[in-house]
Amino acid sequence: MPPSTSKPTRIAVLADSDTRWKWGALTAARIAPGPSMEAAPDEDAQVGLELSGFLLRGRATPTARQLAEVGVRADSLREVTAVEFLRAMAEESYDVVVLALVGGGVQAMLHGLARVWEGSERRPVVVTGYVGVVYEKLADGLLLRHGADLVLANSRQDAERFRAVYEGVGADASSVTEVALPFLGGAAYEGEHDPYTVVFAVQPSVPDSRKDRMYLLNRLVQHARLHPEREVLLKLRSKPGEHTTHIEEQPYQKLVQRLDPPANFHLVYGNMGEVLDRTDLLVTISSTAALESLHRRVPTVVLTDLGVREVLGNHHFVGSGCLASWDQLDAGHRPTADEEWVARQGVAADGSYATAFDAARERIAKLLDRPGGPAPLTPYYTPATAPGYLPGILARHHLGPDGSVLPGAPSVDKEPGPVRQIVRRAARGAYRHGVQRVAPVIRRMGEL
Repeated sequence: MPPSTSKPTRIAVLADSDTRWKWGALTAARIAPGPSMEAAPDEDAQVGLELSGFLLRGRATPTARQLAEVGVRADSLREVTAVEFLRAMAEESYDVVVLALVGGGVQAMLHGLARVWEGSERRPVVVTGYVGVVYEKLADGLLLRHGADLVLANSRQDAERFRAVYEGVGADASSVTEVALPFLGGAAYEGEHDPYTVVFAVQPSVPDSRKDRMYLLNRLVQHARLHPEREVLLKLRSKPGEHTTHIEEQPYQKLVQRLDPPANFHLVYGNMGEVLDRTDLLVTISSTAALESLHRRVPTVVLTDLGVREVLGNHHFVGSGCLASWDQLDAGHRPTADEEWVARQGVAADGSYATAFDAARERIAKLLDRPGGPAPLTPYYTPATAPGYLPGILARHHLGPDGSVLPGAPSVDKEPGPVRQIVRRAARGAYRHGVQRVAPVIRRMGEL
């Protein structure tokens, strides 16, 4: 039955990293039937929502600290393999399933879910989308997400691009639904704080070289020395040993140990919204934090020091009015964002954010109210349309070309025992050590 006012909407979120869990959990709160929400969802806003969290086991499985930063409490939360998730979806009843995964993971789950729900009287509405700015692999990522009932676009610009890709290959584009980033919100910027605070929001993978990261770090420290009256913060995504959506081989907190920063320079972790509450100038390469900052009308800079390049993602901000260099910032430059550009990015600084998810909620309600429920899932990629591509994607998640579980897949009959859990944690730790310590050394040796 479709959700009603007397029965909470049951939503399952499957995520494979801290950032995607944040996007998935907050999206679930935004799209659940109920009144529009202008502020970020909190526990009071989730009265009509029963949220079940599933964390896909892998290198980037979030830690307890990372989960706590999101600020959305799940009614249940467990770590699963892809096969274990599919078993849960076959055995449990939900209204909506949010797939907060990398494109290949979404595609595998779409085929797996189509298989487990085959012949069912009703099935949940399946929703997917992107964590932030889409600046690379547009066609690849979109076609891997095709087949979901709703493919969420975080802005008007993205919605137009998404539909063009689907229509260009002859795929149904009706699933594309314009929304906004679910984690926007907070109080609008009202003027300078005391002390004036500059925040550099880092990214795990951009830039990736030690040389470029040391350059940015040195410039940040130099800015702190040039402006001792300012507080200069290095906003970090993860603590040593934790992984995010992207691999971080050169963590800033380790690089900064080689420097001698002044007393007004500090490292900070935690929720980005809380950091923005005291920010007067947000600086980044191309982080989604820039959109959070622009939404609150905080002066925002996207750095050009390393060039404006697709590999950095800062090319997305061409036309924003936010591009600037450290030299300009040291001299006192404060950027002014282009209002028209901001409006096309789903930032909704004009106050329209309160209704940004109405269309998605209405579409979900109609699908749930449809006689017999939503139609069967029909991804664009099938063994007939992509016979040389799809089987490999599915096999990574222990699924066959028809979406069925392959023989020898990890057991789904019982929860892993204590010993198996310890082994898994040790394996993830070894992987992270290899990525952050061993791999960079090997690469440096290869350059000699």
